Amino acid sequence: MKKIVYTTMVALLLVACSKESDDTGSGTGGGGESGGVTEVTPVTSDLTVNLTTDKACYRPGESVSFTADALPAGAKIRYRTMDKVVSEQAAVGTTWTWTAPATDYTGYLVDVYRTKENGTEVILGTIAVDVSSDWTRFPRYGFVATFDASKKVDGVIEKEMAFLNRCHINGVQFQDWHNKHHWPLGGTREHLDEVYKDIANREVYTEVVKKYISTQHSLGMKSMFYNLCFGALDDAVSDGVKEEWYIFKNTGRMDKDSHDLPSSWKSNIFLLNPTNTEWQAYIAQKNDDVYANLDFDGYQIDQLGNRGDRYDYDGNKVNLPKGYASFIEAMKQKHPDKRLVMNAVSSYGASQIAGTGKVDFLYNEVWGDEAGFKDLHTIIKANDQYGNHALKTVFAAYMNYDKAGSSTGEFNTPGVLLTDAVIFALGGSHLELGDHMLCREYFPSTALQMNDVLKTAMIRYYDFMTAYQNLLRDKDTEAEISVSLNCTDAARNLSLNAWPPQKSAITVYAKNVNGRQVIHLLNFLNADNLSWRDLNGTMPEPRLVSDVPLKMNVSGKVNKIWVASPDFHAGASQELSFEQKDGTVTFILPLLKYWSMLVME
Repeated sequence: MKKIVYTTMVALLLVACSKESDDTGSGTGGGGESGGVTEVTPVTSDLTVNLTTDKACYRPGESVSFTADALPAGAKIRYRTMDKVVSEQAAVGTTWTWTAPATDYTGYLVDVYRTKENGTEVILGTIAVDVSSDWTRFPRYGFVATFDASKKVDGVIEKEMAFLNRCHINGVQFQDWHNKHHWPLGGTREHLDEVYKDIANREVYTEVVKKYISTQHSLGMKSMFYNLCFGALDDAVSDGVKEEWYIFKNTGRMDKDSHDLPSSWKSNIFLLNPTNTEWQAYIAQKNDDVYANLDFDGYQIDQLGNRGDRYDYDGNKVNLPKGYASFIEAMKQKHPDKRLVMNAVSSYGASQIAGTGKVDFLYNEVWGDEAGFKDLHTIIKANDQYGNHALKTVFAAYMNYDKAGSSTGEFNTPGVLLTDAVIFALGGSHLELGDHMLCREYFPSTALQMNDVLKTAMIRYYDFMTAYQNLLRDKDTEAEISVSLNCTDAARNLSLNAWPPQKSAITVYAKNVNGRQVIHLLNFLNADNLSWRDLNGTMPEPRLVSDVPLKMNVSGKVNKIWVASPDFHAGASQELSFEQKDGTVTFILPLLKYWSMLVME
């Protein structure tokens, strides 16, 4: 099997350097203290083949169907997990199938390549495959938020979901689909409304909601309905909601707590006590009406963050985080076969939510009080402890927020990609893709759009997160380590610093994963601030660096070093030549744009 290493330019540079070195040895995959220079096979990219699969994720042993828009003569197909080749075949035709291996919870990268006469391998296209029997092990969460007549047009929903499928989105949150917060179903259990109004008085067609669910299920995705845990509209009393269930701003029962909305909307949202068992039974029955008519897989529970001191009907102070835990327990008891996820707004109630053991992953809506890149790391580490190392973190993190509030236009691609690079490298994922890209907490807002460059980059980044999920997000990825990594060419003036990020530097974040050292290089060389939010869409594009000579202190023998990046070769791994002597490994990093992942075995 030919080794995949890097660009021709880097290969030539390594050969030139080796002629000037002593005889202490170098290797590709060996790294011994003696021996000659190992010949390397360079790899380049000619990304002309677009690939799709028929589902977002697969069960072990399930058949995976691939489609390529075109395949040149002599193309080959290779299946890899991490950098290990599982199987390989010649490409025959533009459609084919592959039986997913029996090992559960594993990510694969499938690449189409050809070999030129000079031995250079050319990557033509790649796609990831997730083989996982339970989607919540590696949640990649998306959303839909508009259910009006425009979605009834043939092909609209299919096209939207095809893009989410290409990005391997395996769970979809239905935002603002419901009739009323206290009566989510449009109509009654016995008689559904054909069309009804959401909280903003937008039309919602029941057939559109159903079609989204059926389309997602056909693609292996799960469908989660959104609702607050404690919301009621101003007509709730006539629908059976009792005054004794509300929470108040004082002890006099005179001022119900509320989330105020524009006057053109249906109503303000008045808040109830999530601990109240009668309210729990009421909304659980309304959810039962939903499940009886709509094939949802679970409930995305929302809250509104820290409300300050609030009181129940009898004047007792309400402990909202404790109430959230009680609410989750009641929802699980009523529908034990349905999935539950609950928002921790600015981390409020996160430990109580996770502590129930009844949610399937942890979901954090992050705001200005958690605006730094370093805050994302803090949240993931805390969630890992709250969830006993078993629950993954999804961020609802709204990009270019101020720009979206003051104008229309496009997302700032550098801001989005740098934030995704950090979130994915840290082991989290980002709720951002849906029937459009998310820019505000009001999910139907379409103020900003993805341009074609960003759309393509999203495919590459989600391929990368999926293909390398066992290095990024698996159960054995909690062991952070410190590494000593430096550029040996002083003239390059490249500063490498350990986490957290610093401006004008490359940030190094490393973990031990099943005997491997996984080292993430994140490019902050041109960053003008250290906030993931990129509020006004001004984050500059990072400076591309290439052929960077690096030195790292390593205590044990290194057998192999390889690198992969969503920014180059469509994520395909590339083995690196290296030299090891006296506890030091030297090698050349081919390229760094936003994010490159080094793996030392």
